[in-house]
Amino acid sequence: MPRLAKELSALDVRRLEHPGRGRNVVFPVGGVSGLGLQITPTGARTWLLRVSIGGRRREIGMGGFPEVSLAQARERAREAKDAIRQGIDPVEERKAARAALVAARRRGLTFSEAVDKYLSAKEAEFSNAKHKAQWRSTLETYAVPALGDMAVQAIDVRDVLRVLQPIWQDKTETASRLRGRIEAVLSWATVYGHRMGDNPARWKGNLKELLPAAEKVAKKENWPAIALDEAAAWMADLRTRGGMGALALQFIALTAARSGDVRGATWGEIDMNKGLWVVPGPRMKMKREHRVPLSSAALDVLRALPGVDGADKSALVFPAIKGGELSDMTISAAMKRLHEAKREAQGPDLREDEGGYRDPRTKRPAVPHGLRSTFRDWVAERTSYPGDMAEVALAHRISNAVEAAYRRGDMVEKRRRMMADWADFLTGAAKAGQVVRIG
Repeated sequence: MPRLAKELSALDVRRLEHPGRGRNVVFPVGGVSGLGLQITPTGARTWLLRVSIGGRRREIGMGGFPEVSLAQARERAREAKDAIRQGIDPVEERKAARAALVAARRRGLTFSEAVDKYLSAKEAEFSNAKHKAQWRSTLETYAVPALGDMAVQAIDVRDVLRVLQPIWQDKTETASRLRGRIEAVLSWATVYGHRMGDNPARWKGNLKELLPAAEKVAKKENWPAIALDEAAAWMADLRTRGGMGALALQFIALTAARSGDVRGATWGEIDMNKGLWVVPGPRMKMKREHRVPLSSAALDVLRALPGVDGADKSALVFPAIKGGELSDMTISAAMKRLHEAKREAQGPDLREDEGGYRDPRTKRPAVPHGLRSTFRDWVAERTSYPGDMAEVALAHRISNAVEAAYRRGDMVEKRRRMMADWADFLTGAAKAGQVVRIG
């Protein structure tokens, strides 16, 4: 039978000291077998209970001294030994309780916090800062007001529907993107242990049964475009304007390119001798290289730019005045000024939806991105060029077989003829070369 330690008093315990050399020292205090006061060389004091559990020697902490008194330490030691006799391992029980607490704290993460953490974790996957800002803006505008303060674990299908239903009919495309973004945030939260169970924003086998398919709710509304009969007059007005924004707008119109692709273009992408602009895949929406045959009118725009004869291939073709990339707002403002100038010239008695350069279907003022629709209408209504050739020119998603066909040399030259005809339609052959020069 093991020897019982002398039962120390509270005063005896206070008088215990480390001998001044060696490692931690444990002084038995009696009252409960195995209970001792551990003192470190620095003077820190904690209670330890040494026991045997399932044939293994274990040391169980009972708290620090003097926060836990001698009497409290003995009481805790007795409770631990009672648990051991009942087949419970206090050490493992504490680990489980601690893990449950950590899990509970993780599941307490709010949706707003999850959005921040998700965007930080996935930052490298966003194509640019604007894309990331669009993600955050959509979530903060529509989802955060309803879900922001909720724990991600508590969000269910009804909560997601509260966000989506008010905009599903009127802003279908936005709502569809929003659903996918909520799903992504909640999926991240699940993987990181902040929530459990099915994703309430999942479409298949879930929201699909509660909401009509996005493509059946509303057709995608096109950007307001210039009417075909007004395209030449619009271009003539534009060519009287100076400034980098006006020149970039001309190039956008003549190439039927996206504003972002033009604003980010560098001189290294352009071969003036071959009349070819090659946009690298990483800069394209579809992440595939895009080749644009340049008409004489498009080359004239480039020749009007200060950097055309420079050796810096990394320089932007259409830089902002203060350096850096030209803003989308600058180009939009150039087009808006054309619209407003024409309205003013037409007289003061126009209704709000009359005058200027407007989309013939929606009556809304035309915008730069709508020039691509004008080009597509021109191909369909005024030419015999194949529709898939126009789709390639617009860098739209098409089949790989069609893409491969139009990458061959002869097809590029056919597209060159199409873009030359488009330039003639916009400018008229007699007007070629009338470009406002900068610098």
